[in-house]
Formats: sequence, structure tokens, C-alpha cells
Amino acid sequence: MISFSCRRQEGIVYTGSMVLRGTSHAVCDTKYHLVWAPKYRKWILRGDLQVRVEEIFDEIAWSLGFVIEALEVSVDHVHVFSSFPPRYSMARMVGMLKSISAGGIFREHPEVRKHLWGGEFWEDGYFVRTARG
Repeated sequence: MISFSCRRQEGIVYTGSMVLRGTSHAVCDTKYHLVWAPKYRKWILRGDLQVRVEEIFDEIAWSLGFVIEALEVSVDHVHVFSSFPPRYSMARMVGMLKSISAGGIFREHPEVRKHLWGGEFWEDGYFVRTARG
């Protein structure tokens, strides 16, 4: 059996220089770089909409119990550097971020529908890479 000293604090496990995330049945160190774009790769993520997308992603992360380590919202795509518990699959996490944020954006910024016909805010696909912290 491997033994190491650590201390827990609100779902975070500190082991020397490494910070791990803990749930009731798991301790993990998962980090992912996710990238996706608005439908038709439109240049619409500007100004108030850009700021609101960042806020919505932070709200989603807080409510679902995962961490967004870094977030960049460019005019035509987003980069999310995230750490989430193993109970969420990659596809599920991306799906939740995209669907919840799209609903909020369409409700709060109905003018976006003029640029994105078809009722979808985000492209169907995404890029993902596992990353080291």
C-alpha cells in the first residue's frame, strides 16, 4: 500500500507541491484543454457577449463542481482549460457547457439569432487535449 501525507480542504487535496481534486470516492488530477467555436465560426463573441460567455462558463463550473483553470473567449472560438471529476465524461462536460451557455445567451441576447440561424449557438464538434498543470 502506498502512503503519503496530505491534507484535505473543501474537495481539494494538497500533497506537497501537487494539488488534487477530491470527491467522496475519488481523488483526481485531470486537466483538459477544450476548444470550440460558434456556429458557422461567426465573429460574434465580442463586447458584452464575450463578457457574458465568460460569466456563464464560470457559473456552470461552480454549479457543477468543477474548476475552470483558464478561459479565453476570442471573437470566433473559446479555449477552456478545465479540471473536472471523473464522474463526468468528456463528451458530457462539453455538452453541458455548450448547451447551458447557448440557452443563456439566446435568452439574454436575442439579437444573436439574426447571425446564427437554425437555433444553435455552438458548432457541433470540439477539440480536446489532456494537459499537464
